[in-house]
Amino acid sequence: MTDIRQARQGLVQRILEGKGTASHAQRRAAFDNAELEEPMHTLIEKVARHSERVTEEDITAPQVSGLSEDQIFELVVCAAVGQATREYETALLALAAVSKKG
Repeated sequence: MTDIRQARQGLVQRILEGKGTASHAQRRAAFDNAELEEPMHTLIEKVARHSERVTEEDITAPQVSGLSEDQIFELVVCAAVGQATREYETALLALAAVSKKG
């Protein structure tokens, strides 16, 4: 289990602090699904909560507002990994709670 946690922590550290075209603040906001302005907020919210609803227009709107394809890609990855991390941590808490009862 420690190897999995270390790998996950390494991934999170790399996407948030590694080299990229999006700023560290933008990447953190996308990861946390917080504090992003439109049209990026709509895209990140959909990626995090309703990925099946992402449309081509959701992707092109941030381009029109001045973000590059690389920046959009990085922020989408941050949003997806952020949501997966929150879900993973929630699952671990649920398992721990069940283990204490059993």
